[in-house]
Amino acid sequence: MSDLEATLRAALAHPLDRTDFVGLGEKYEGKVRDNYTSGDRRVLVTTDRISAFDRVLGTLPLKGQILNATAAYWFEETKHLAPNHVLEVPDPNVVIGVECQPLPVELVMRSYVTGVTSTSLWTHYERGLRTFAGHRLPDGLKKNERLPAPILTPSTKAEKGGHDVTVSREELLAMGQVSARDFERAAEIARTLFEFGQARCRERGLILVDTKYELGKTKAGEIVVIDEIHTPDSSRYWFVDSYAERFGAGQEPESFDKEHVRRWLAAQGFVGDGPIPTIPDDVKVEASRRYAEAYAAITGRRFEANLDEPVARIRRNLGLA
Repeated sequence: MSDLEATLRAALAHPLDRTDFVGLGEKYEGKVRDNYTSGDRRVLVTTDRISAFDRVLGTLPLKGQILNATAAYWFEETKHLAPNHVLEVPDPNVVIGVECQPLPVELVMRSYVTGVTSTSLWTHYERGLRTFAGHRLPDGLKKNERLPAPILTPSTKAEKGGHDVTVSREELLAMGQVSARDFERAAEIARTLFEFGQARCRERGLILVDTKYELGKTKAGEIVVIDEIHTPDSSRYWFVDSYAERFGAGQEPESFDKEHVRRWLAAQGFVGDGPIPTIPDDVKVEASRRYAEAYAAITGRRFEANLDEPVARIRRNLGLA
């Protein structure tokens, strides 16, 4: 057993499933992050919860720490390209950011026709549909094939338990929830970050296949990046070295995103509806190992875990009683 696997198995004993920090601010519980708002700042606690098929499926050991560290890396590396909300990172699971009004849309960038969910681009394409979020797709594409050019596919943001819906720019603006001006600025940021992320990943032997961005508006009216960026939760990563061979053989690309959990669930017959199967510890550990390997590959740094009981540690680092 490797040191990393031993660490992940030890962390199974105390997952960060949820938090309840009285006095930290008004709480909003997202699918993965617990948000606490007070005045002009927001405290985001990245838990170990895993979300897929628009459902919270359980927890993965140390997933929150890995995601938080990955997002912090990308926020720092891209702040010259787009403003973001980060003020400080006081704990392995915590970011403190500027309070923003989130835009009611996720900006999803895609560069390959892939996916296993009912709303994925490949599922849509396989059914014979050739228009996706307003983009005309060419005939003859195979699963996991690169698109002629990256496309932006906006998605509505469902409440926890609901389903996000992919829409075109025109459909989104017709809903009246976001102005054309704000959307165009958000779209510009998404395209810029995706181009940078793909170039950086190629240098590291990775393909940034697709990703989603969340943006918010500060009190001053500035559009900034919030939540997370280019993490294995919000993005799909493949390995450059094996992609062409596996694609040519009709095999799934090597990946280290949460697709591993999605595929396991799909093999059990679960694709989002009905009771959620219990994820075995071996699947959880393997998924977290991939998250940790993603962090190392992306950043060039070894993931350093903190095995302290997370709730008490966060209280201590935030100065809570």
